[in-house]
Amino acid sequence: MADGIKVLATNRRAHHEYFIDETYEAGVALCGTEVKSVRLGKTNMGDGYCQVKNGELWMHSVHISPYEKGNVFNVDPLRDRKLLLHKGQIMRLAGLVQQKGFSVVPLRLYLKNGRVKLEIGVARGKKLYDKRQDLQEKNARRDMERAFASSRRYAE
Repeated sequence: MADGIKVLATNRRAHHEYFIDETYEAGVALCGTEVKSVRLGKTNMGDGYCQVKNGELWMHSVHISPYEKGNVFNVDPLRDRKLLLHKGQIMRLAGLVQQKGFSVVPLRLYLKNGRVKLEIGVARGKKLYDKRQDLQEKNARRDMERAFASSRRYAE
């Protein structure tokens, strides 16, 4: 928990399927019971994406489970949620999304000084061979760490 930040949910799938070019921090307009559910970590961001509509940025397909102790105040778990950014940032994102191959995806949901924030990224889709290359690099790093750990164990 560095700098008052507590990560509540991450979108690991986004880093696997996209190259992230830029990141932005956005506020999220949530209802009271949604905030309670997010604090409990009941969020699934796997299929989430962001879209600019009428000069506003909206987050779609992010599932926030209903708060268990809530009642009539619970809202639809898959409802569209408004993201809070400066107008210039939204216009920049709208321009980037209109270019071929770019999209805006949610990367992680976290608490910063008691407020729910969302890190969004401007992303380009990866090809299959890019994903294979990332997997090879990940396996190579894991093998090196394993070898290093076993060599340290025998050195002691």
